[in-house]
Amino acid sequence: MTEAAELPPPPPTARTVFGDHLPHAVRYAELLADAGVRRGLIGPREVPRLWERHLLNCAVLSEAVPQGVSVCDVGSGAGLPGIPLALVRSDLRITLLEPLLRRTNFLQEVVELLGLDHVTVVRGRAEEVLGSLSPVHVVTARAVAPLDRLAGWGVPLLRPYGEMLALKGDTAEEELRGARAALSKLGVERTSVLQVGEGLVDPLSTVVKVEVGESPGGVRFAAKRAKAARTGRPPKAVRRRR
Repeated sequence: MTEAAELPPPPPTARTVFGDHLPHAVRYAELLADAGVRRGLIGPREVPRLWERHLLNCAVLSEAVPQGVSVCDVGSGAGLPGIPLALVRSDLRITLLEPLLRRTNFLQEVVELLGLDHVTVVRGRAEEVLGSLSPVHVVTARAVAPLDRLAGWGVPLLRPYGEMLALKGDTAEEELRGARAALSKLGVERTSVLQVGEGLVDPLSTVVKVEVGESPGGVRFAAKRAKAARTGRPPKAVRRRR
């Protein structure tokens, strides 16, 4: 049996990023390294680099998120980037959207354990909750799908003039070029590639920013939203246990 990898202590920059919430970030890292690995949410090889590659890389996304907005983390998985973002930004109203039950169970346990009252866990796919989940100011995503496909899921969840922030790697510019036609059909008006985390992470976190106009998702998705709203079918939220 392979011995479990040891979780390293938080690097010095973690105090700068998480501030008073560093103990909660440490507890989250411990949960990822233990239950996250056992349940197959992350690979065991990721444990030694949880801080630099995952928690800090996601937390610095907060630099690109406006104050006091609603956020939907699409395909949240083990909670990345949604949980680190929630730890550094209590002003946000965050929905962690994830279709798999074993992942939503883990996410709800984390939310309850860390006392993240501004975070809601919803089980479902983006296309399933369209119309029943209130449109949000910001959609976030990390390692979910290529940009053109991701935009098809995330952009329709935005309110007018909202934005999608997708954490990407070295292929960000290439993905953006390849997705321009699809983005245009979705009502995207502006795109850009940002670098966040200066002085905090190395390499910097790369973010593709997609901004929509008055009709996010285009006419077809506006019709789907209206139809879904008429049916009154709520998303499958994971309820807080009493």
